[in-house]
Amino acid sequence: MQCAIYKSRKKQDTYLYVATKDDFSNIPDALLRLLGEPIHVMDLELHPERRLAQEDVTEVLRNLQERGWHLQAPRQDEWLTTTRH
Repeated sequence: MQCAIYKSRKKQDTYLYVATKDDFSNIPDALLRLLGEPIHVMDLELHPERRLAQEDVTEVLRNLQERGWHLQAPRQDEWLTTTRH
């Protein structure tokens, strides 16, 4: 399955995968406001055997097929360790 990946302007290390490039019609308005205008990073061919660094490819594929998008956000504990002084 082909998908497009966008990074958030407002949230560091947050990425939005969409099933169709530049189609944000299935994304909730509240989520789009939170992310800011998406910045296209790359297009990617996903399949069950593909490994992703941060995400479970099976979950990403399921979300893309069921709702047309998938959100990759930093894990809570990663966010805490990068924001502490």
